[in-house]
Amino acid sequence: MIGIDWYLALSAVLFIIGVIGVLIRRNAVVIIMCVELMLNAVNVSLIAFASYHGDVTGQILVFFVLAVAAAEAIIGLAIIIAIFRNNLSTDITKINLLRW
Repeated sequence: MIGIDWYLALSAVLFIIGVIGVLIRRNAVVIIMCVELMLNAVNVSLIAFASYHGDVTGQILVFFVLAVAAAEAIIGLAIIIAIFRNNLSTDITKINLLRW
């Protein structure tokens, strides 16, 4: 059986990859995918802790996190499509919505 430390290490690696992707990348779609990767890293750790403690609470929290992630992806992609229609680019350095 695989111990909880391996699952937490996997979760940490996935979360770090997501943070690096958010900080480095300029494409808005890739940034949303990296945020989803960070949410999935949290889900892995929640499931690991729930399995380790024999409690179902972590699995219920994962269900809610997945619902929030789906809503975030839908709303985020709708905003990106609206911005793309005006600017013809998803590069976040070229988007100046607050500038007159």
